[in-house]
Amino acid sequence: MTAIATEPRLGWRARRAAIDVPELSGRLQVARAALVVVFIVSISLLIELFVASNLQQRAAQQRAFDRIRSELATGTAPIGPADSDGRLLAAGSPIAYMEIPSIGLRQVIGEGTSSATLFGGPGHRRDSVFPGNPGVSVVLGRRAAFGGPFQRLEDLRKGALILITTGQGKFEYRVTGLREEGDPVPAPVGSGEGRLLLATAAGRPFLPDGVLRVDADLETPAVGGARPTVASTALPPSEQIMGADTSTLWALALWLQALTIIAVGAVWAWHRWGRARAWVVFLPPLLLVGLSAADEAARLMPNLL
Repeated sequence: MTAIATEPRLGWRARRAAIDVPELSGRLQVARAALVVVFIVSISLLIELFVASNLQQRAAQQRAFDRIRSELATGTAPIGPADSDGRLLAAGSPIAYMEIPSIGLRQVIGEGTSSATLFGGPGHRRDSVFPGNPGVSVVLGRRAAFGGPFQRLEDLRKGALILITTGQGKFEYRVTGLREEGDPVPAPVGSGEGRLLLATAAGRPFLPDGVLRVDADLETPAVGGARPTVASTALPPSEQIMGADTSTLWALALWLQALTIIAVGAVWAWHRWGRARAWVVFLPPLLLVGLSAADEAARLMPNLL
């Protein structure tokens, strides 16, 4: 019998040499690295906004709930913008627990309204009184990202009950109306009366077309408390409605630099080691650094999204 000749199987290096694939120029390699960075940042940002942020907010809420429950039980919950030693509360410190039964909302309210503070849940604006005190208490919350705690505010109806528990007791508010930009503003609260103002982005998720506000009047007696230590004119832009936090822009720049270096290394390995080995080695650090960059980029988004 005549033996059938077979060609020996070539490795990927030999096949690549046989095909004679031309080497990319330096400019094309830089372009490929840039495309890798853009791709990783885009994917990481989507993962951050739609998946990771929700888990992050849920974990932050659980920690805040455990803390304020303990403080309420021991009588150490904050009753004003400063603690017992006169120091201003740290950003994100839990100050109240809010329930809105008609829309199934249960959230711990933190101190401050910067974009980063609202990662963990609704925030109390520092230039307004504490819930339960005479005057208007303003609470901001996100519409879509980071759990979107205020995504169903538009479903509230006049007369809906809002329950808020603070270190001064339990307070009941009744919704008096919803309004958007241009709608009439309710009359100022009278002496000794209290009002709660909830605000979030209006329109489709991540595509806001204004601000939705919910007004609710205090039905239980208001209790005295410390006045705000921050005037409305002194409130930083990052804590105002639709404000963005640029204080850590330097951190985003560092993460993007690290991502660029790793991407260049991945492109180099692609040509030296092959696709499979390059992805196995470089994909985990690319995603890790990409998610870190996306987390910093999320601070630049308006605080009500």
